[in-house]
Formats: sequence, structure tokens, C-alpha cells
Amino acid sequence: MLGPIDWAIVLVYFVLLILIVWFTSRKQDSADEYFLAGRNVGWFVIGCSLFASNVGSEHIVGLAGSGATQGMTMAHWELHAYILIMLGWIFVPFYYTSTVSTMPEFLEKRFGSATRWILSVVSLAAYVLTKVSVNVYAGAIVFETLLPNTFGSPAAAFWVGALTTVILTGIYTIFGGFRAVLFTDTAQAFILIIGSALITWIGLGKLGATGDLSGWAELQSFAKTNVAEYALWHPLSDPEFPWLGILMASPIIGIWYWCTDQYIVQRTLAAKNLTVARQGTIWGAFLKVWPVMIFLVPGMIAAALDAKGVIDLPVTGDGSIDGDKVFATMVTEMLPIGLRGLVIGGLLAALMSSLSSLFNSCATLFTIDIYQKLRPKTSQAQLVNVGRIATAIVVVLGILWIPILRSLSEDSGLYSYLQSVQGYLAPSITAVFLLGLFYQRTNSPGAIVGLVAGFVMGMGKLTIELLYATEEGAEPQNILNSIADINFLYASGILFAITVVMVLLVSHMTSPPKDENLQGLTWYSIDKMMVRDSWSTIDVITTAIVLGLVVAIYGYFSFWI
Repeated sequence: MLGPIDWAIVLVYFVLLILIVWFTSRKQDSADEYFLAGRNVGWFVIGCSLFASNVGSEHIVGLAGSGATQGMTMAHWELHAYILIMLGWIFVPFYYTSTVSTMPEFLEKRFGSATRWILSVVSLAAYVLTKVSVNVYAGAIVFETLLPNTFGSPAAAFWVGALTTVILTGIYTIFGGFRAVLFTDTAQAFILIIGSALITWIGLGKLGATGDLSGWAELQSFAKTNVAEYALWHPLSDPEFPWLGILMASPIIGIWYWCTDQYIVQRTLAAKNLTVARQGTIWGAFLKVWPVMIFLVPGMIAAALDAKGVIDLPVTGDGSIDGDKVFATMVTEMLPIGLRGLVIGGLLAALMSSLSSLFNSCATLFTIDIYQKLRPKTSQAQLVNVGRIATAIVVVLGILWIPILRSLSEDSGLYSYLQSVQGYLAPSITAVFLLGLFYQRTNSPGAIVGLVAGFVMGMGKLTIELLYATEEGAEPQNILNSIADINFLYASGILFAITVVMVLLVSHMTSPPKDENLQGLTWYSIDKMMVRDSWSTIDVITTAIVLGLVVAIYGYFSFWI
């Protein structure tokens, strides 16, 4: 339960949020200002926003649960700082020099208007089915666990938490625009890091026999008794996370999410110039290095404390740890009054920063890529109003999906659900972007076939998986059972390979694109001297530091138990 001091800290957080929104939202009279903050944002704000937008409540709740039940497995997705570096050094030069506002708009310049429509619709559907509903659901789970009787029942607490946070976030996003999103993200990033780091520190202290960092040795000892679950790399025989599947799927999902998704890339498009955009990604990548220690490790600490009887983690009907409630249990059982409020403030920061980013990105996609295409003479003020209405609609759709998501996540856990769905959405988009940038012969028919066929195959695999998956230990009875049982990591790699082949075949069977239509849109036609002039020695050094940290963390945890 939260005490008066905790509630006071949460109140201070909301007051700070309101002040930031009020200060940053006073000028919203054009679409460029509302959706891209006037393209005049600095590297520090961009990097903080990249981190805060990525680390939503599903990260804090889902990763803590994954750490408790699956150990270091999800660290492969949390060490995507190296892919964020790819965004700044490889992808952003194309986006920035083409002066686009959205990723579908970039595809239209490269492949024609049909690809813009396809990516816009797919992205909007994906946001509602995954990101919006998952974030709201994760925050509501914490309310349900922390305040089970405050509103009459745990179920009532769940819905009060879900509706309150999503409506408040929707309001400040609607009126504040992208500038409010960026600057609230900056404040929320630090609240998030401090609150989560405190859980790691206090948890290790409780785990250690002497109350100090000897807790790390205790954690290693606990993990060694459960190597099959807690190791970073799992054998090929592992039914859920074989190492080869991770090597196949993790980069595909990462490139899609970090380098081609409007939700993330929009932050770099708001930069003052290409140099600032790249520096923002480097700073964001540095922040992205730390979630393993402050989100994933606490889950393992919780499992170790539960095994010692120090805390009592909730369990599911089959007696296994209920991963989605691990974080909230750690807050209530490990943290003293006052710190609980700070950590809950961090959770609210994660929830609201991710939601506000999602709402604004959805509004941008719908307004710029759909509405403005249908009504090209719409005034700037009207576009801003359409964006606000679109935001409100996304809020409602996300809420409607929550009951379905709740039943889906009960089987696999919140974060695993999110990664599996993204594993089916990502391959076709990743393939088309990579081929479009690095293979000039890729043309519009090839891209259209790749996007449509890849999306249909991915959603088909997901549907079959939901309807025809065999029981654990049972043999598949037909071809649908066999398809359903293909590991989502392998399926992601297979879908990527099939999409690449289809795009190449169709591209070579049809007319090549005209060279004059490719200027600045492919690796061979971009102004490389302009790109070279946009970076300095300090950018190279800071990039090397980030990559070195990623390698060091991978190296340590590959052999830590």
C-alpha cells in the first residue's frame, strides 16, 4: 500500500508534468510544429525521448516478470543499443535529407504511393494491437496489485488505473503536441532511471547476507542452480528461446523497431540538423545500455528473494510465478514509504511517456499519410485538429483491446507476447527498407508484394498459433498444428528470408526504377560528402564507448553462471 508521503511524491510528479506541458505547448499553430516540434530540437532531448519512449510500463512490468521467470533471456532485446547506433549512422541520413515527416512518406518517395498506404495502415493497426494496449495493460496490472481494495476490488483498481492514466496522457498529448511529448520524456527518463536503479540496489542489499553488495554473489549462486532458465544463451533444444533463433530474430525485430518505426524515428526527424539527430541517437543508445541492470536483473533478484522466503511472489494456477505481478510485489514488499512513491512515479513516467509518444505518432501517421493524402488542400490549423481527433480515437481503440490482451498475456507473459507479435510484424518491413536503401534494383512492385505478402504471412502465423497450437508435450496432428508450433524466433527469420526472395524476384521480373527517382534515397545515390561532413571525432568516440559497453555486458553475462 502507498502512504501519504508516497501519494505526495506522485502528486509532485503530476504537477511537474503539468508545468512542462503548459510551458511547451503554447505554440501549436502548424502541422510541422504540432507533429515535429518545429524541427528544432537538441540532441539531449532527442536521446532522452528515444529512451523514455522505448521503456514503457510494459518494459518495467514485463521485464521484471521475464527476469523472474526466464532470467537473462530478454537481455538480447534490451541490448539493442547497437541498433540504435545503426539508426543514427546509417538510416537517419536518408530520412533527414529526404525531408520527410513519416516513414510511410519515405517509402512513397522510394517506391510510390501504394507502399505509403500499406505501411500507414499496418503501422496504425500494430500500434493499437501491441504498443498502446500493452502499455495500458501493464500500468493497470500495477494498480491492481498495489491498490487491490482502494476502489472496492482488484478488478476495479485495474480499470481505474487503466482509464485514468490513458485519459490523462491522452489529454496532454492532444493539447501539447510533439514538443510536449519530447520535453516530458526528458524529465520522465531520469525519474525512470532513478526509481528503477533504487529497486536493483535495495534488492541486492536484501539478498546479501551482510546487507551489502554481496547480494550479487547470492544472485549468481541462485542463478547457477537454475542455469536452464537464467542463462543468457539457451541451447538449440530450448523450445522457447534457442540461441540460433535469437540470433535470427532479434536483429530483424530491432531494425524494424529502432530504424523504420515511426514511433521511434519521429524523434530524430525533429532534430535541428543531421548532426544533432545522430548525436541524439548516440545519447539514446547510451541510456539504452542500462535496462538489463535496472529492469531485468531486479526480476531475478525477486525470484531469488522469493526462494529464500524474504518476499512472497504471486503465483498462477499451475504454481509458477505470475511474472506480470513481480514488479508491483517488489515495490510493496521491498521498498520503504517514500521510495515507493518515487518508484511508482517512475512507472507512471514510463507509462505516460510511451503512451504520449504512441498517441502522437498515431496521429502523425493518420493525419499526414492518410487524411492529408485524401484532402491535400487542408489548412495547417485543420491538420492539427484532425491530429487531435485521431489521438482520441486511438485512445478508445487501445482501451477496447485490453480485455483481449489480458487473456492472451496470461499464457506467455506480457513481454513475451509483445516480442512474439512484433516478430511477425517486423520481417516484411525490415526486408523492404533494407533492400530499398542498399539495393537500387528493388522497385515498387517488389516492395508492394513484399509488404503485403509478408504482413499476410505474419498475421496468418499468429492466427494459426492462437487457434491450433498443440498442448505442451503433445504431437501435432496436422499441418496447421505443425505451423503453429514453429518457434516465433525461427518463424521471424523464415518470414524475413521469404520476403527478401519475393521482393528480389518481383523486382527483377519488372522494370527497374529510374535513376533520377532514386537521388538521395539509396546508399549509392546519397551525397556521401554531406554525410561525412555531419559527424566529428567526438561522435566516433562516443559511439565506440556505447558499442564497447554492449560488448562488455554481452561478454560478462555470457559466462556469469
